[in-house]
Amino acid sequence: MSTTSLKLPEDVKQLAVAAARQQGISPHAFMVDAIRTAASHAERRAQFVADAVAARNAALQSGEGYAAEEVHAYLRAQAQGESVPKPKAKSWRA
Repeated sequence: MSTTSLKLPEDVKQLAVAAARQQGISPHAFMVDAIRTAASHAERRAQFVADAVAARNAALQSGEGYAAEEVHAYLRAQAQGESVPKPKAKSWRA
């Protein structure tokens, strides 16, 4: 395990110490977990954005999409346990 020095403002350090105490762990363990969680969230957000960009590009390239009202009706029916066909993609280009 490598060592990294982290300079914290006193108020942030005290928040970390208090939170660690509440959880019954060391401030070090709390900070390691906080950094791990933040890094994991950043990775997931980056992947979410990349997936959204890819989906947008695919929609632009295909020229097809789904009518919102049809998707909403489908989801409502599914939530109520009804067996309904999925909406069909339609061209949105004129």
